[in-house]
Amino acid sequence: MAAGETNGPVSEPVSGAPGSGNHGPGHGQAHGKSPFFLLALGSVGVVFGDIGTSPFYAMREALAHARGSASLDLAVIGVVSLVLWALFLIVTLKYIVFLMRADNKGEGGTLALMSLAQRAMGGRRTPWIFLCGVVGAAFFYGDGIITPAISVLGAIEGLKVAPGVGPSLVQFVLPISAGILIALFLIQSRGTHAIAAWFGPITALWFLTLAGLGLYHIFDDPAMRILNAFNPWYAVQFLISNGWVALVILGAIFLAVTGAEAIYADMGHFGKNPIRAAWFLLVFPALALNYLGQGAFVLSNPEAKADPFWMMVPSVAFWPVMVLATMAAVIASQAVITGAFSITQQAVQLGFLPRMVIQRTSETQAGQIYVPQMNTFLLIGVLVLLFTFQTSSNLTAAYGIAITGAMLMDTLLAAPVVLRLWKWSPLQAGLLLVPILVVDLIFFGSQVLKIPHGAWMPLLLGAGIVITMWTWTEGSRILTEKTRRDAIQLTDLLDNLAARPPHRVSGTAIFLTSDPNFAPVALMHNLKHNKVLHENIAVLSVVTSETPRVSDTERVQISEIRPGVKKVQINYGFMETPNVPKALSLCRKQGFKFDIMSTSFFLGHRTIVASAHSGMPLWQDRLYIFLSRNATNATDFFHIPSGRVVELGTQVTV
Repeated sequence: MAAGETNGPVSEPVSGAPGSGNHGPGHGQAHGKSPFFLLALGSVGVVFGDIGTSPFYAMREALAHARGSASLDLAVIGVVSLVLWALFLIVTLKYIVFLMRADNKGEGGTLALMSLAQRAMGGRRTPWIFLCGVVGAAFFYGDGIITPAISVLGAIEGLKVAPGVGPSLVQFVLPISAGILIALFLIQSRGTHAIAAWFGPITALWFLTLAGLGLYHIFDDPAMRILNAFNPWYAVQFLISNGWVALVILGAIFLAVTGAEAIYADMGHFGKNPIRAAWFLLVFPALALNYLGQGAFVLSNPEAKADPFWMMVPSVAFWPVMVLATMAAVIASQAVITGAFSITQQAVQLGFLPRMVIQRTSETQAGQIYVPQMNTFLLIGVLVLLFTFQTSSNLTAAYGIAITGAMLMDTLLAAPVVLRLWKWSPLQAGLLLVPILVVDLIFFGSQVLKIPHGAWMPLLLGAGIVITMWTWTEGSRILTEKTRRDAIQLTDLLDNLAARPPHRVSGTAIFLTSDPNFAPVALMHNLKHNKVLHENIAVLSVVTSETPRVSDTERVQISEIRPGVKKVQINYGFMETPNVPKALSLCRKQGFKFDIMSTSFFLGHRTIVASAHSGMPLWQDRLYIFLSRNATNATDFFHIPSGRVVELGTQVTV
C-alpha cells in the first residue's frame, strides 16, 4: 500500500501481490525456532480444526441423498469409499503433496499463489490472475462466515440424541449456538494468545476421540464389509446406481474435505514438514477410522443413517464427547476468524481494500491481530446464517460452494507457476493439473446444484466482496492517473526552487506520497499557501513487496536528490503492519538523523467528487467515495503521532 492521503484511496497501485489467508491464532512466529513436535501439534489445532468437525454431518448428508432403490450395503460402502478417496485425492495429493511445494518465501494460500502467478507472468498483474486472486479471497470470506455457524451448530445439535434429554432442551439448540458464537466474537478484541497454546492439544485429543469412536464401532459388522470402501470400484458403482443424483451426493461428500485449503494457507506458520507429519500420523488416520466406524455402525444399525456420528457415541461417553466436540468447533471457528483478519490486513496492505483499523492483541505473537470492522461484519453474517438456516443440515447447502470455488482458483493460479517458474513442459503440467482441474470442476458443479437451496448466499456475499475490491482498485487507478496528469516531476520542482529559493525554516518535514518521482500534493500546497520550506525535507513512500516479510536491513532505503532533500522508501512485506515512526528510527544508521517529536508530517487530504465521465459508472463512483470516507486515516494506519501531522487538502473527481 502506498502512503499519501489521510482518508482517501491509494493513489498508486503498489507492486507485489497479496499473501495467504492465515487461519492460525499465532501465525507470524518463526516456526524454524520451535521444536518439530510442538509445530506439528500446533498445526493440528490451527490447520486441521475445520476438517475435524466434518464428521458431524458429511456422512449423514450423503446417505440422506442416496436413492432408496440402492441397497443399504452399497450406499454405506459407496459413501465411505467416496469420502476416503476424496480425502486422499484432494487433501493428500493436491494440497499436502502438490500445492505445498508452491510457497512464496515459505507462505501459502490463494493470494500467495496469486503473487507467484504474477511473478511467473513477469511481474504483470494480468486481469485473469487478479480476478482469480480476488474471487479466491471473496470465497474465503464466505467460508469465514459459514464455518463458525455450521461447526458450532453441528456440535450443539448432539443434544437432539443426547441420553436423558427431553424435547424441552432440544429447542434451545439454536439459542445456545448463538450464545457461544456471540461470546466468541466478543472476545476477539482481547486476543486469543492466552488460550491459543491449548488449541493443539485439545484438537489432538478430539482427533484421538474420532479415531477411538471409529475403532469402537468398526467391528459392529462381523463380516467387516466396510473395509471394501478402500476399493474405489464401490464408489464408482454407487455413483452409477444413483444417476444424476450422484452430483448431489458428491456435493455432500465434499463436506468431508472442507478445511483442506487451510493446509496450504497456514503453511508459513508451522512449516511444510510439521503439517505433513500431523496429517499422515494423526489427522488422516483418525478421520478414516471414524468414517469407517460410522459406516460399520450404520450397516449393523440401519436406523442410524439419520445421524450416524452422534448416534454412534456410547451413552456413558456422550457428555464428555459433546463438550470436547463443542471445544473443537469453537477452535475451528477461531482459526477461520483469525484467517479473515489476516487476509483483510493483506488486502488493505496491497490496495485491494480501503485502510482499516488493525489492532495488535499480543506483544510477542505477530499474527495476533484484531480488525474491528471485519469482526462486526463476520458476527452479523454468522448470526444471519444461523437464524436463517437454523440447522446444520440446511447450512450444508450453503457451505461447499465457497470452498470449492476457492480450491478451483488455486488450481487455475497454479498453472503459470508450474509452467513458467518450475519450467515444466506442457505435457507434464497437463498430466498433473488436468486431472486436478477435472475433480475441482466436478465438485464445483455438484455445489452449483445447491444454489436454489442456500448456496446463493455465499455467491451473493462473494460477488459483493469482488465488486468492492474491483471498485477500490479501479477507482484508485483512475485517481492515480488524474493525479499524475496534474503533477510535476519532483526534480523539476527542486530545480525551479533552486533558481528562486523560498524562505527556509528550521526543522524536518516529511511528505508522504505514493510516487516519490512526482512532487507530493502536500508539498505543492505548503509552498503555495505558506511559501516556506523546511531545512530538511524527506519525501517518504511506503511500499508493500511481494514477499511476506522484509528484514530490517532492507526496511529503509534513503537517497539524497538535492542538498537537504532526501527520498525515503520504507518497505513492508504483505504480512506486516506499517509503523512509520519505528521504521524511521532505522534511518539513523544511514545518516538521516532527526527527532520524531520535532518533525512535521505533511499528508494530502483528498475530497472526492463523483463524475459521470470518470471511467466508472456513477453507482461505482459513489461506492468508491463511500469506501474512501470510511477508510481509516493515514495518521492512525501508519502510527504517526497525531500532534505532528499537517493535512493539506484538495478536491478530485472520479
